[in-house]
Amino acid sequence: MIHPPIKSFDFATLFFYFSTFNVPLKMFNVQDYDYDLPEALIAQVPSPRRDDSRLLVVSRSKKSLSDHRFFELPALLRPGDLLVVNNTKVVPARLFGRKRSGGRVEVLVLEHPNPNGGDQNTRWCLLKSSKRPKKGGELFFEFGLAGRVENLGNDGLVQIAFRGVPSIDALLDEKGAMPLPPYIRRESQDRRSFMDRERYQTVFSSKRGAVAAPTAGLHFTEGLMKRLHQAGISTTQLTLHVGHGTFRPVRHDDIRNHRIGVEDYVIDPETAATINGAKREGRRVIAVGTTVVRALETVARIHGEVSFGKGKTDLLITPGFRFSVIDGLLTNFHLPKSSLLFLVSAFAGIELIREAYAWAIAKAYRFYSYGDAMLIL
Repeated sequence: MIHPPIKSFDFATLFFYFSTFNVPLKMFNVQDYDYDLPEALIAQVPSPRRDDSRLLVVSRSKKSLSDHRFFELPALLRPGDLLVVNNTKVVPARLFGRKRSGGRVEVLVLEHPNPNGGDQNTRWCLLKSSKRPKKGGELFFEFGLAGRVENLGNDGLVQIAFRGVPSIDALLDEKGAMPLPPYIRRESQDRRSFMDRERYQTVFSSKRGAVAAPTAGLHFTEGLMKRLHQAGISTTQLTLHVGHGTFRPVRHDDIRNHRIGVEDYVIDPETAATINGAKREGRRVIAVGTTVVRALETVARIHGEVSFGKGKTDLLITPGFRFSVIDGLLTNFHLPKSSLLFLVSAFAGIELIREAYAWAIAKAYRFYSYGDAMLIL
C-alpha cells in the first residue's frame, strides 16, 4: 500500500500512516514495528530540568492518551503504588585512539571489571574502525594508554590487553567518554560532554557496570522522589547492567528469532519482599524502564514470584507474553524495529502503541534517550 507523504505534524495523517501499515497485523513481522521519525525530534540534549520533560500517559483500559509533564507524576499515580527503579551506573567507557597505521579507532570497554578474573586490564570491548585490526595489532590512546588486540570475536567484539596505566577502571572513570548512543551527536572536544557525565546518569545510580543508561530513570530528581514519598508512592531498587546487546539490530523478519544478549541482574532480599508484598496486597507495581521489566519477569518465570539473588537474563518480550509482575511501565520512546519497541507493544498492545507514537510525533515530543517519557497504566 502506498501511503501519503507526511508534510506536517498532522495527527490524522500520521494515525492513518501508522494504522494502515502492513494490514492485517502479523504481530511478529519486524516491519510492523517500523515508523518514520523527523530527525528534528531526536533529542540531542536533555530537558533543562530532568522532571520538566513531557509525559504521555497511555491508558490500556480506556485506550486513551493524555499530555502531561513528568513532575506531575505524583498526581498521576495512586497512593500505595510501588515504583521499581534500576540503580545501575553507566561507566564512561568510550575511548578514542589510533592503530599503528594511523587509522582511527573507537573502543567501548564492556567488562567492569573483568568477571573472569586474571589480568584486570584485559577486557572485551566493542571496536569501530575503517578496517578491523588483526590479532596482535597495537592500539594507541591518549593519557599514555596503549593496548594490544588479544582475541577477535563476532559483531565487532575484540579482547584488548591495555597497558601504560595502573588501572583501566580508574582511567575510564576520570578520562573516559560517556557511551552515548550514535543518534546523539558529539564532536571532538564538545563542551556538552561535561553535561553528559551528569545527565546520562540517573540520580539513583550507584552500582557501576552499565554501557548505557536506563533512560526512563533520567527524568527523576531528588525533589520528585520526596514528593512521591509524601504522596504515599514508594520506590525500591534493583540492578540490571545494560549491555551492548540492547542495541543489537534486529536482522530477522520474525522478531521472535532475535537475540538480545545476556545481561547481569541483582535483586536483593528487601526488594524482592517489597515487590511480593505489594502484589499480595493488590497494589500496583510500576517498572521504571524496560530493564526493570526484563529483570522482574525473568525471575518470576523461574520462581513463580520475585526472588532475590544474582542472575543473567536474555529475555526477549514480544506480543503474546504474559506479564506476571508489572502493572504499569514508565519508559522513553524507542527506535523503530527495536526489541524495546517489541516489549512496550507486548505490554500495551501494538495498535495502542502505534497510536501513541503517532500522537507523540504529531505533538513534537522529543524521542529516544534524552527525550520525553511515556507512562503506560
